[in-house]
Amino acid sequence: MSHKDLPDGEHQTPAGVSDTTVEALGMLSEALETVERARGHLYTFHQLTGEADLALGDAVDKLREAGHEDVARRISEDLVGRNVIAGRWTFQIVEDYDDGYWQAFREHERSAREELAGGVRHLAEARMKQDRRTHGRPGHEAGPADAGTTTKESTR
Repeated sequence: MSHKDLPDGEHQTPAGVSDTTVEALGMLSEALETVERARGHLYTFHQLTGEADLALGDAVDKLREAGHEDVARRISEDLVGRNVIAGRWTFQIVEDYDDGYWQAFREHERSAREELAGGVRHLAEARMKQDRRTHGRPGHEAGPADAGTTTKESTR
């Protein structure tokens, strides 16, 4: 693919960067995107677990109100506020993930991109966009500067 065909100035392949390097950096970027998705699921896990603990507390209160003090006490003492893994609530798991694996992954991806492609992001995707778009068709512009004003009518 011709380097001048890429969507915009921000996504030009620097001179001397091979197609194989672009492909490898694309794979690295895709792996990071998967880690970002996993991180989102981890935050979902964190929030859902917190919501469950609060709902459990409400259930314990209702059990007490219904006169089931022994059951409420057992659940309250053993389960309300319990660590989800040894010594940790979910916020501590999130923090460990963020400060360890996620941060290291991001740093390696950025460092590789800076070292091998002058820091340019999404080179593989920029090439894919050029391959897949219909040149000259509304809604298929190379970049925002080429888009002009589009309407619902022109994108049908």
